[in-house]
Amino acid sequence: MDASNIISMLGAIALFLFGMSTMTDGLAQLSSGRLESILEKLTDNVFKGVFLGALVTAIIHSSATTTVMCVGFVNAGIMKLEQTVGIIMGANIGTTVTAQILRLSSISGGNAILDLLQPSVLGPVMAVIGIIFFMFIKGGSKKNIGQIFLGTGILFIGMNTMTTAVMPLQNEPWLADLFTAFSNPVLGMAVGALVTAMLQSSTAFTGILQALSTTGAVRFNTAMPLIMGQNIGTTITALLSSAGASKNAKRTALIHFFFNVMGSVLFLILLYAGNAILHFAFWDGPINMGGVANFHLIFNLTCTALFLPFRKQLVKLVETLVPGETKLEDMSALDERFLSSPSLALERAHEVVIRMGDYALQNYRIAIRLLNDYDPKALEQLTETEASLDKMENGLDNYLVKLTERALTPAENIHISELLHTLSDFERVGDYSVNIADCASYLHEKGIVFSDSAKQELAILTGAVEDTIMKTLDGYRTRSYNISLQVEPLEEVVDLLQEEMHARHVERLKNGSCTIELGTQFGELLTNLERISDHCSNVALLVLRQTAPEGDLVRTDTHAYTHALHHGQDEAFERMFAQCKEQYYTPLAQMPVLLDMEVHDQ
Repeated sequence: MDASNIISMLGAIALFLFGMSTMTDGLAQLSSGRLESILEKLTDNVFKGVFLGALVTAIIHSSATTTVMCVGFVNAGIMKLEQTVGIIMGANIGTTVTAQILRLSSISGGNAILDLLQPSVLGPVMAVIGIIFFMFIKGGSKKNIGQIFLGTGILFIGMNTMTTAVMPLQNEPWLADLFTAFSNPVLGMAVGALVTAMLQSSTAFTGILQALSTTGAVRFNTAMPLIMGQNIGTTITALLSSAGASKNAKRTALIHFFFNVMGSVLFLILLYAGNAILHFAFWDGPINMGGVANFHLIFNLTCTALFLPFRKQLVKLVETLVPGETKLEDMSALDERFLSSPSLALERAHEVVIRMGDYALQNYRIAIRLLNDYDPKALEQLTETEASLDKMENGLDNYLVKLTERALTPAENIHISELLHTLSDFERVGDYSVNIADCASYLHEKGIVFSDSAKQELAILTGAVEDTIMKTLDGYRTRSYNISLQVEPLEEVVDLLQEEMHARHVERLKNGSCTIELGTQFGELLTNLERISDHCSNVALLVLRQTAPEGDLVRTDTHAYTHALHHGQDEAFERMFAQCKEQYYTPLAQMPVLLDMEVHDQ
């Protein structure tokens, strides 16, 4: 085998992998979330989960992608940990479909239909159809359809080219020696796991192994540990995706890992024990493309059948390895049986909205603490709480929409509208807190910190914003008109602080005491903090509109009311504004722009 054959083989592998990636991306875009919706809604029993996991994976040709979807759903609180077990097992079955398609090239011709199914014919035909759709037909999802056809065609062309390129290897003694070494089960599994982890695709590794099997050098006892090893290697994608996610998301990725590891080890023991007793005739014989595909299928079907009855024990195992309670809120307050009594349903929904506000405040405090004292565990807690906030928002939205279908009084309709606006505001406070935490992570990763001047300024602003959130929550929880009145003066002072700090930041940039990199992060923090106070103002105004005395301007025209406040037409507002300004703005104004002239590095 000369250098040209090696170059051809490497190019064919690259073409094969590119085709698979193109096809998978096209399928993902065409689904537009529909596959995710199917997984989310139709997993009420484990057998249905296995079927759906296999179906979705067969469509998108990636068990890793299906498992990553499950990690995301569990992290968001949409799906329970137990629901993912069947899907993950089914995903391993679904990933065998591509190998069964690729084996078509090993089918001997004999009639026109079989000849058309050969990759050497089917690949170019699909590529031509795909490029026509992709480049010349516009509108709707036709470009995605073209991408799927084009990717599949390239995959088949790559497979055919790869098969042709490896044919000269059949006479190479070193190849036979190499695969003889792989017949060592430990080495074979390790190599299969390592290569699949690097490719991040068990399907791609199986396809490459199928191509090499055409040389006759690959034997059953060689292919077996390699195939089982690739099942272990494919779990790396889900494990990586669970980094920084909730505890249950980590447990989901570990279920995938342990299911594949234990299945591979058990199947290996059974096969070697069976061969030791029965001396399988096929053990040392060559394996072809169909044999690789069939073994892959039988292996995954057997593992699923063996471990499905022990799914609860698998869940307990990962819960033991990742201990602690998962911070997903109890949504039992939104029991649909309460919908028959709208007043009771609204009371329960109000409780959940208050809980959202508490979570938003909790995340804000964590995010601010991360700016000064970075802690990965605190960041994990913030991530879990944010997942809870997202789930609560979705649950409340659906619950309140269902409630609108009932016979409601005008007051109840107003209350629903208020709840929808408020839950959105609290959820946005949580989102901006995540942005602040992202800034803290960036500073930590880069090893840079703000100057002492910037730190002291931020301490004043973050204190004012926390005061704003607390007053907003107190006013909303108690439906207090007097407490809610105090929010708008604070929000106005936060605006002043943000403007003053921006001007001082510009001065630091001018004299070189602050870098552009730090300045960008500082500006992002100011924006996120100011927007948090804006959402607090929205919530407070809703409370004022509902609790103000009859005839008060805020009840009839909120915009006119806020305009009057900001133009000195309300003595009570001016008095509270002066107090807040004295508390927060005056200390900032009295501070020198620079406490030090250096940008600190950690």
